[in-house]
Amino acid sequence: MQKIAILYQAKLPPITGGVQKPMKPGGYSDSGADIACELKKNNIQIVTPVDNPNIETHLDWVFPDTKQGIQKALDKGANTLWLNTVLYKNHEIENFFDRDIQFIGQLPNQVDIYDDKYVTNELLRKNEIPIPKTRLISIENLNDYSLDIDFPLVVKPIRGRGSQGVSLVHNRKELDNKLNHIFSSKEYGQSVYVEQFLNGQEITVTVMPPGNYLINNQERTYEKPWCLPAVKRFNHENGIAPYNGLVAVMKNSSVLENDELKSKKIIEVYGHCVRAGELLNIKAPIRIDCRAGENGNYFLFDLNMKPNMTGPSRPNRLNQDSLTLLASRKIGWNYIDLLKNILKQAWKANG
Repeated sequence: MQKIAILYQAKLPPITGGVQKPMKPGGYSDSGADIACELKKNNIQIVTPVDNPNIETHLDWVFPDTKQGIQKALDKGANTLWLNTVLYKNHEIENFFDRDIQFIGQLPNQVDIYDDKYVTNELLRKNEIPIPKTRLISIENLNDYSLDIDFPLVVKPIRGRGSQGVSLVHNRKELDNKLNHIFSSKEYGQSVYVEQFLNGQEITVTVMPPGNYLINNQERTYEKPWCLPAVKRFNHENGIAPYNGLVAVMKNSSVLENDELKSKKIIEVYGHCVRAGELLNIKAPIRIDCRAGENGNYFLFDLNMKPNMTGPSRPNRLNQDSLTLLASRKIGWNYIDLLKNILKQAWKANG
Protein backbone atom coordinates (compact mmCIF):
# COMPACT_ATOMS: atom_id res chain seq x y z
CA MET A 1 0.00 0.00 0.00
CA GLN A 2 1.28 3.46 -0.89
CA LYS A 3 2.21 5.72 2.03
CA ILE A 4 2.81 9.08 0.44
CA ALA A 5 4.96 12.03 1.47
CA ILE A 6 4.84 15.28 -0.48
CA LEU A 7 8.09 17.18 -1.05
CA TYR A 8 8.36 20.95 -1.55
CA GLN A 9 11.20 23.14 -2.80
CA ALA A 10 13.36 24.28 0.12
CA LYS A 11 15.96 26.36 -1.76
CA LEU A 12 16.86 27.98 -5.08
CA PRO A 13 18.04 25.58 -7.77
CA PRO A 14 21.68 25.93 -8.84
CA ILE A 15 22.64 28.43 -11.54
CA THR A 16 23.01 26.59 -14.85
CA GLY A 17 25.01 28.18 -17.65
CA GLY A 18 24.70 31.57 -16.00
CA VAL A 19 20.90 31.24 -15.84
CA GLN A 20 18.91 31.25 -12.59
CA LYS A 21 15.45 29.72 -12.31
CA PRO A 22 13.48 31.82 -9.80
CA MET A 23 11.87 30.22 -6.79
CA LYS A 24 8.18 30.42 -6.04
CA PRO A 25 7.61 31.90 -2.56
CA GLY A 26 6.94 28.93 -0.30
CA GLY A 27 8.44 26.50 -2.79
CA TYR A 28 5.09 24.93 -3.82
CA SER A 29 4.29 24.11 -0.20
CA ASP A 30 0.79 25.50 -0.84
CA SER A 31 -0.05 23.01 -3.60
CA GLY A 32 1.79 20.27 -1.70
CA ALA A 33 -0.47 20.84 1.28
CA ASP A 34 -3.51 20.91 -1.04
CA ILE A 35 -2.49 17.50 -2.42
CA ALA A 36 -1.82 16.03 1.03
CA CYS A 37 -5.11 17.28 2.48
CA GLU A 38 -7.13 15.91 -0.43
CA LEU A 39 -5.46 12.51 -0.19
CA LYS A 40 -6.00 12.35 3.57
CA LYS A 41 -9.68 13.31 3.23
CA ASN A 42 -10.10 10.39 0.86
CA ASN A 43 -8.47 7.84 3.16
CA ILE A 44 -5.21 7.57 1.24
CA GLN A 45 -2.32 7.12 3.61
CA ILE A 46 -0.04 10.14 3.82
CA VAL A 47 2.94 10.94 6.00
CA THR A 48 3.33 14.45 7.41
CA PRO A 49 6.16 16.18 9.31
CA VAL A 50 3.88 16.78 12.32
CA ASP A 51 1.40 14.35 13.79
CA ASN A 52 -1.61 16.68 13.79
CA PRO A 53 -1.18 19.07 10.86
CA ASN A 54 -3.12 22.33 10.87
CA ILE A 55 -5.32 22.53 7.78
CA GLU A 56 -4.24 26.11 7.07
CA THR A 57 -0.49 25.67 7.69
CA HIS A 58 1.22 24.56 4.47
CA LEU A 59 4.45 23.36 6.07
CA ASP A 60 2.59 20.99 8.43
CA TRP A 61 1.82 18.80 5.41
CA VAL A 62 5.01 18.70 3.32
CA PHE A 63 8.67 17.78 3.68
CA PRO A 64 11.58 19.87 2.36
CA ASP A 65 13.35 18.34 -0.65
CA THR A 66 16.66 18.25 1.26
CA LYS A 67 18.52 15.06 2.10
CA GLN A 68 17.42 15.41 5.74
CA GLY A 69 13.83 16.21 4.78
CA ILE A 70 13.55 13.23 2.46
CA GLN A 71 15.10 10.90 5.03
CA LYS A 72 12.67 12.15 7.68
CA ALA A 73 9.74 11.31 5.38
CA LEU A 74 11.10 7.78 4.89
CA ASP A 75 11.80 7.36 8.61
CA LYS A 76 8.15 8.20 9.25
CA GLY A 77 7.07 5.36 6.98
CA ALA A 78 6.71 6.88 3.50
CA ASN A 79 7.25 4.52 0.58
CA THR A 80 6.11 6.93 -2.15
CA LEU A 81 7.54 10.42 -2.66
CA TRP A 82 5.54 13.01 -4.59
CA LEU A 83 8.14 15.35 -6.12
CA ASN A 84 6.08 18.55 -5.98
CA THR A 85 9.24 20.58 -6.41
CA VAL A 86 11.66 21.94 -8.98
CA LEU A 87 14.04 19.17 -10.04
CA TYR A 88 17.50 19.35 -11.59
CA LYS A 89 20.55 17.18 -12.19
CA ASN A 90 22.17 16.04 -8.90
CA HIS A 91 19.09 16.97 -6.90
CA GLU A 92 19.12 15.37 -3.44
CA ILE A 93 16.36 13.00 -4.50
CA GLU A 94 18.87 11.11 -6.66
CA ASN A 95 20.53 9.84 -3.45
CA PHE A 96 17.39 7.78 -2.86
CA PHE A 97 16.98 6.22 -6.29
CA ASP A 98 18.51 2.95 -5.10
CA ARG A 99 15.80 2.50 -2.44
CA ASP A 100 12.69 0.39 -2.80
CA ILE A 101 10.41 3.41 -3.07
CA GLN A 102 8.15 4.93 -5.71
CA PHE A 103 8.26 8.43 -7.14
CA ILE A 104 5.66 10.78 -8.58
CA GLY A 105 7.26 13.38 -10.85
CA GLN A 106 9.76 13.81 -13.64
CA LEU A 107 13.30 12.48 -13.91
CA PRO A 108 15.65 15.18 -12.55
CA ASN A 109 18.12 15.00 -15.43
CA GLN A 110 15.27 15.43 -17.94
CA VAL A 111 13.97 18.49 -16.09
CA ASP A 112 17.49 19.95 -15.97
CA ILE A 113 17.66 19.84 -19.76
CA TYR A 114 14.12 20.89 -20.64
CA ASP A 115 13.63 23.61 -18.06
CA ASP A 116 15.87 25.57 -20.42
CA LYS A 117 13.11 26.94 -22.61
CA TYR A 118 15.44 27.87 -25.45
CA VAL A 119 16.92 24.35 -25.62
CA THR A 120 13.42 22.87 -25.53
CA ASN A 121 12.20 25.17 -28.29
CA GLU A 122 15.13 24.16 -30.49
CA LEU A 123 14.36 20.47 -29.88
CA LEU A 124 10.73 21.04 -30.86
CA ARG A 125 11.74 23.04 -33.93
CA LYS A 126 14.12 20.30 -35.12
CA ASN A 127 11.24 17.82 -34.83
CA GLU A 128 8.98 20.02 -36.96
CA ILE A 129 6.75 21.08 -34.06
CA PRO A 130 5.61 24.68 -34.65
CA ILE A 131 7.09 27.22 -32.26
CA PRO A 132 7.33 31.02 -32.59
CA LYS A 133 10.50 32.64 -33.91
CA THR A 134 12.94 33.09 -31.03
CA ARG A 135 16.32 34.73 -30.42
CA LEU A 136 18.74 34.46 -27.51
CA ILE A 137 20.20 37.64 -25.98
CA SER A 138 22.95 37.48 -23.37
CA ILE A 139 24.51 40.17 -21.25
CA GLU A 140 27.65 39.87 -23.39
CA ASN A 141 25.90 40.93 -26.61
CA LEU A 142 23.50 43.39 -24.98
CA ASN A 143 24.92 46.33 -26.96
CA ASP A 144 25.25 44.67 -30.36
CA TYR A 145 22.48 42.11 -30.73
CA SER A 146 20.57 41.83 -34.00
CA LEU A 147 16.97 40.80 -34.54
CA ASP A 148 15.11 39.40 -37.52
CA ILE A 149 11.75 39.24 -35.73
CA ASP A 150 9.22 42.04 -36.02
CA PHE A 151 7.90 43.88 -32.98
CA PRO A 152 5.97 43.45 -30.76
CA LEU A 153 8.10 40.82 -29.01
CA VAL A 154 7.79 38.83 -25.81
CA VAL A 155 10.79 38.85 -23.47
CA LYS A 156 11.21 35.71 -21.34
CA PRO A 157 13.56 34.25 -18.75
CA ILE A 158 15.24 31.10 -20.08
CA ARG A 159 14.40 29.13 -16.95
CA GLY A 160 11.21 30.91 -16.02
CA ARG A 161 8.11 29.87 -14.12
CA GLY A 162 4.82 30.37 -15.92
CA SER A 163 4.41 34.04 -16.84
CA GLN A 164 6.63 35.34 -14.04
CA GLY A 165 9.12 37.81 -15.51
CA VAL A 166 7.50 37.70 -18.97
CA SER A 167 6.67 41.00 -20.70
CA LEU A 168 5.59 42.41 -24.05
CA VAL A 169 7.69 45.13 -25.73
CA HIS A 170 6.65 47.18 -28.74
CA ASN A 171 9.91 48.70 -30.00
CA ARG A 172 13.70 48.61 -29.66
CA LYS A 173 13.76 51.22 -26.90
CA GLU A 174 11.29 49.26 -24.74
CA LEU A 175 13.28 46.11 -25.38
CA ASP A 176 16.59 47.74 -24.39
CA ASN A 177 15.03 49.11 -21.21
CA LYS A 178 13.60 45.71 -20.33
CA LEU A 179 16.89 43.93 -21.00
CA ASN A 180 18.81 46.40 -18.87
CA HIS A 181 16.33 45.93 -16.05
CA ILE A 182 16.47 42.13 -16.23
CA PHE A 183 20.26 41.94 -16.31
CA SER A 184 20.74 44.54 -13.57
CA SER A 185 18.28 42.73 -11.28
CA LYS A 186 20.25 39.47 -11.70
CA GLU A 187 17.03 37.60 -10.89
CA TYR A 188 17.06 35.46 -14.03
CA GLY A 189 20.76 35.19 -14.83
CA GLN A 190 22.83 36.43 -17.77
CA SER A 191 20.68 35.40 -20.73
CA VAL A 192 17.05 35.80 -21.81
CA TYR A 193 15.24 35.13 -25.03
CA VAL A 194 12.81 37.11 -27.12
CA GLU A 195 9.98 35.59 -29.04
CA GLN A 196 7.59 36.52 -31.80
CA PHE A 197 4.30 37.75 -30.32
CA LEU A 198 1.29 35.78 -31.52
CA ASN A 199 -1.99 37.68 -31.46
CA GLY A 200 -4.44 34.75 -31.60
CA GLN A 201 -6.20 32.75 -28.92
CA GLU A 202 -4.07 31.29 -26.11
CA ILE A 203 -4.71 27.81 -24.78
CA THR A 204 -3.05 25.54 -22.24
CA VAL A 205 -2.78 21.80 -22.83
CA THR A 206 -1.92 19.38 -20.03
CA VAL A 207 -0.11 16.34 -21.40
CA MET A 208 -0.40 13.19 -19.29
CA PRO A 209 2.27 10.45 -19.36
CA PRO A 210 1.63 6.99 -20.78
CA GLY A 211 0.01 4.55 -18.37
CA ASN A 212 -3.24 3.17 -16.97
CA TYR A 213 -6.03 5.58 -16.07
CA LEU A 214 -9.55 5.34 -14.69
CA ILE A 215 -11.96 7.48 -16.72
CA ASN A 216 -15.73 7.23 -16.28
CA ASN A 217 -15.23 4.07 -14.21
CA GLN A 218 -13.40 2.38 -17.06
CA GLU A 219 -9.73 1.42 -17.09
CA ARG A 220 -7.92 2.89 -20.07
CA THR A 221 -4.34 2.24 -21.15
CA TYR A 222 -2.37 4.85 -23.07
CA GLU A 223 0.78 3.63 -24.78
CA LYS A 224 1.99 7.19 -25.35
CA PRO A 225 1.33 10.62 -23.83
CA TRP A 226 -2.18 12.03 -24.20
CA CYS A 227 -3.89 15.38 -23.75
CA LEU A 228 -6.51 16.62 -21.34
CA PRO A 229 -9.03 19.05 -22.93
CA ALA A 230 -7.55 22.41 -23.85
CA VAL A 231 -8.17 25.39 -21.55
CA LYS A 232 -8.43 28.86 -23.08
CA ARG A 233 -6.86 31.86 -21.35
CA PHE A 234 -8.40 35.34 -21.37
CA ASN A 235 -8.22 38.70 -19.58
CA HIS A 236 -4.55 39.09 -20.47
CA GLU A 237 -2.58 42.04 -19.11
CA ASN A 238 -0.59 43.79 -21.84
CA GLY A 239 -0.80 40.67 -24.00
CA ILE A 240 0.45 38.29 -21.29
CA ALA A 241 -1.61 35.92 -19.11
CA PRO A 242 -1.10 37.15 -15.54
CA TYR A 243 1.04 35.11 -13.18
CA ASN A 244 -1.22 32.71 -11.27
CA GLY A 245 0.37 33.70 -7.97
CA LEU A 246 -1.39 37.05 -8.45
CA VAL A 247 -4.61 36.08 -10.26
CA ALA A 248 -6.35 32.74 -9.66
CA VAL A 249 -6.58 30.88 -12.98
CA MET A 250 -10.30 30.30 -12.41
CA LYS A 251 -10.75 34.03 -13.09
CA ASN A 252 -9.15 34.02 -16.51
CA SER A 253 -9.41 30.47 -17.84
CA SER A 254 -12.06 27.99 -18.98
CA VAL A 255 -12.20 24.77 -20.98
CA LEU A 256 -12.98 25.24 -24.66
CA GLU A 257 -16.52 24.59 -25.81
CA ASN A 258 -17.24 21.12 -27.25
CA ASP A 259 -17.35 22.19 -30.90
CA GLU A 260 -13.96 23.88 -30.68
CA LEU A 261 -12.44 20.92 -28.80
CA LYS A 262 -13.33 18.80 -31.83
CA SER A 263 -11.99 21.31 -34.36
CA LYS A 264 -9.16 20.49 -36.75
CA LYS A 265 -6.88 23.19 -35.29
CA ILE A 266 -7.18 21.81 -31.75
CA ILE A 267 -6.77 18.18 -32.81
CA GLU A 268 -3.67 19.25 -34.70
CA VAL A 269 -2.10 21.03 -31.73
CA TYR A 270 -2.87 18.01 -29.51
CA GLY A 271 -0.75 15.95 -31.91
CA HIS A 272 2.16 18.36 -31.51
CA CYS A 273 1.79 18.31 -27.71
CA VAL A 274 1.77 14.50 -27.62
CA ARG A 275 4.92 14.46 -29.75
CA ALA A 276 6.57 16.91 -27.35
CA GLY A 277 5.66 14.63 -24.44
CA GLU A 278 7.27 11.70 -26.24
CA LEU A 279 10.46 13.63 -27.01
CA LEU A 280 10.77 14.65 -23.35
CA ASN A 281 10.08 11.14 -22.01
CA ILE A 282 7.59 12.51 -19.47
CA LYS A 283 6.84 10.54 -16.29
CA ALA A 284 4.22 12.95 -14.89
CA PRO A 285 1.94 15.68 -16.28
CA ILE A 286 3.45 18.63 -18.13
CA ARG A 287 1.68 21.79 -19.26
CA ILE A 288 2.18 23.34 -22.67
CA ASP A 289 1.01 26.86 -23.45
CA CYS A 290 0.04 27.41 -27.08
CA ARG A 291 -1.09 30.44 -29.04
CA ALA A 292 -2.60 30.91 -32.46
CA GLY A 293 -1.09 33.04 -35.18
CA GLU A 294 -2.97 35.12 -37.72
CA ASN A 295 -4.15 32.08 -39.69
CA GLY A 296 -5.47 30.33 -36.57
CA ASN A 297 -2.75 27.67 -36.45
CA TYR A 298 -1.33 27.07 -32.98
CA PHE A 299 2.31 27.35 -31.95
CA LEU A 300 3.75 25.82 -28.77
CA PHE A 301 5.40 28.68 -26.93
CA ASP A 302 6.01 27.55 -23.35
CA LEU A 303 6.53 24.09 -21.94
CA ASN A 304 6.31 23.65 -18.17
CA MET A 305 7.85 20.48 -16.74
CA LYS A 306 6.13 21.07 -13.39
CA PRO A 307 2.55 22.32 -13.77
CA ASN A 308 0.85 23.70 -10.70
CA MET A 309 -1.27 21.14 -8.81
CA THR A 310 -3.24 23.40 -6.49
CA GLY A 311 -6.78 22.41 -5.65
CA PRO A 312 -9.80 23.21 -3.44
CA SER A 313 -9.03 20.74 -0.64
CA ARG A 314 -9.09 23.28 2.20
CA PRO A 315 -11.73 25.80 3.29
CA ASN A 316 -9.46 28.82 2.67
CA ARG A 317 -8.48 27.69 -0.86
CA LEU A 318 -11.76 26.89 -2.60
CA ASN A 319 -10.86 29.01 -5.67
CA GLN A 320 -7.53 27.27 -6.26
CA ASP A 321 -8.29 25.00 -9.22
CA SER A 322 -5.14 24.69 -11.31
CA LEU A 323 -5.24 24.76 -15.11
CA THR A 324 -4.75 20.99 -15.06
CA LEU A 325 -7.69 20.52 -12.69
CA LEU A 326 -9.92 22.74 -14.86
CA ALA A 327 -9.10 20.48 -17.80
CA SER A 328 -9.62 17.33 -15.72
CA ARG A 329 -13.16 18.33 -14.76
CA LYS A 330 -14.10 18.20 -18.44
CA ILE A 331 -13.42 14.44 -18.55
CA GLY A 332 -15.32 13.86 -15.30
CA TRP A 333 -12.43 14.00 -12.82
CA ASN A 334 -12.56 16.02 -9.64
CA TYR A 335 -9.44 16.86 -7.61
CA ILE A 336 -9.10 13.46 -5.96
CA ASP A 337 -9.69 11.66 -9.28
CA LEU A 338 -6.84 13.66 -10.85
CA LEU A 339 -4.51 12.94 -7.93
CA LYS A 340 -5.36 9.23 -7.87
CA ASN A 341 -4.70 8.92 -11.58
CA ILE A 342 -1.35 10.66 -11.20
CA LEU A 343 -0.52 8.29 -8.33
CA LYS A 344 -1.25 5.31 -10.59
CA GLN A 345 1.74 6.35 -12.73
CA ALA A 346 4.29 6.11 -9.91
CA TRP A 347 7.67 4.74 -10.99
CA LYS A 348 10.77 3.24 -9.41
CA ALA A 349 14.23 4.50 -10.33
CA ASN A 350 15.72 1.03 -9.91
CA GLY A 351 12.90 -0.75 -11.65
